[in-house]
Amino acid sequence: MAKTIYNQWFMILMALALVSCSDDFVELEPPYRLTSENFFEDEEDFQNALIGSYDILQSTYVNVILGEIASDNTHAGGESATDVVGWQQVDRMAHTPDNNNLDDIWDFNFAGVYRASYIIENADKIDFEGKEQIIAEARFLRAYFNFELVKWFGAIPIKPEGKFELGEETSLPRTSIDLVYQYIENDLSLAIPNMSSQALEIGRASKASAQALLGKVHLYQDEFNLAAPLFDAVIGSQQFHLYGTEGDEEYEDLFEFEAENSAESVFEIQYSGQAQGASFDCLQCSEGNVMVGFSGVRGYNGPVFESGFGFNLPTEETYNAFDLDDLRRDVSILNIEAWAADTGATFTIGNQDPTTGHTGYYNRKYIPRQNDNLGDANLTQPNNYRAIRYADVLLMAAEALNRGGINDQLALDYVNEVRERAGLDDVNLSGGQLTEEIYTQRRLELVGEGHRFFDLVRTGRAANVIDGFTPNKNEVFPVPLEEIQFSQGNWEQNANY
Repeated sequence: MAKTIYNQWFMILMALALVSCSDDFVELEPPYRLTSENFFEDEEDFQNALIGSYDILQSTYVNVILGEIASDNTHAGGESATDVVGWQQVDRMAHTPDNNNLDDIWDFNFAGVYRASYIIENADKIDFEGKEQIIAEARFLRAYFNFELVKWFGAIPIKPEGKFELGEETSLPRTSIDLVYQYIENDLSLAIPNMSSQALEIGRASKASAQALLGKVHLYQDEFNLAAPLFDAVIGSQQFHLYGTEGDEEYEDLFEFEAENSAESVFEIQYSGQAQGASFDCLQCSEGNVMVGFSGVRGYNGPVFESGFGFNLPTEETYNAFDLDDLRRDVSILNIEAWAADTGATFTIGNQDPTTGHTGYYNRKYIPRQNDNLGDANLTQPNNYRAIRYADVLLMAAEALNRGGINDQLALDYVNEVRERAGLDDVNLSGGQLTEEIYTQRRLELVGEGHRFFDLVRTGRAANVIDGFTPNKNEVFPVPLEEIQFSQGNWEQNANY
């Protein structure tokens, strides 16, 4: 089943909780304590720890929704201009180190680093068949979390030999961005040879997942000659295609449940509609995609969709960036006025601030569909997140080939492949004009998926596009204030915050 790897982890957590609450627990001599010394004793322990490392991926919904809000693609939205204050601040580029929502990104991703490192540092405790694959996936996951952290915060603390321990924040330095990237590259380079060409279970990473991520890491550093061969390996594997171009697939279903884990998915984060753990006191405990419920139409009553909290609202400029005959526009963005006129649906409007509020548009890729999820429907939406899509790989490959001066014709072929799926005619461009077309296609193809802000920053265009963006400051976000305080002066804040 698609959700197996996450459901197993929940059962492990529940079992541990039941043990800790039993009457017998207090009578153990000495009291039982789960540590690396007594946990990694057999293959099942490693498997369970790997499941736990995958599980924290569900919390990275914050990275996606806030990555869109930070860009020119969307407004924060919500009930009012003070609803989820941290998101509103990021929308205006007025965020400070005292921002709980940025702290969530720091905390959740470092939790992922910790869990993956816990596996890696115990790799030599026992031997069993398949251990290399588990360690390789743990390295992929640690690289994934660290890549998110360096994108958001720049220099971060790195501990190559294993997991962080309490108190080390006062002695471990923040590692420079260049060295963080080297650390990520090392993890992925060690992982790739030992990863299966096909994911061993739905929701797990494959060799192509790691190759695509490593290519992206190089692309973010303008290392085009290193990035291009990795994307070429993913494309050349012939495992993937653009959804809607083969068999009885329909492009408009790409972000529907039926297309989850499709041949376009190079790596996909799994979510479940089960109620277990979901509450507003612990959003990261939900097995559902919290971003989806938060992005839903406020007070919605009608067909296909469910209501939500009305955050992450595409702007009119974003909607109008699409050509009228671009199939992606109405798959990506819901024009609520037009939809209501066609279907009789009703809805309400929340935040009406002109700079952060209602636009009339919603992120259709990730708003709630009617389904049988349990518990609070706003927290348990089962929509998977397509973390690395084949279309993204094609466009990253095109960028590396074009900007690296490697092969404009092949780059053009990849761009036209994406355009054709969108119902657009081929273009014939090269050089700088092709570069601009690649940037345009990345925005249109990936709108709503959390990539736009970082694309603008890494290509030096953010200051000219994002309102309120301050150069030499907003390229990264502030290290959370509490982390600076915990370090007792060991870490300096990012410049100009």
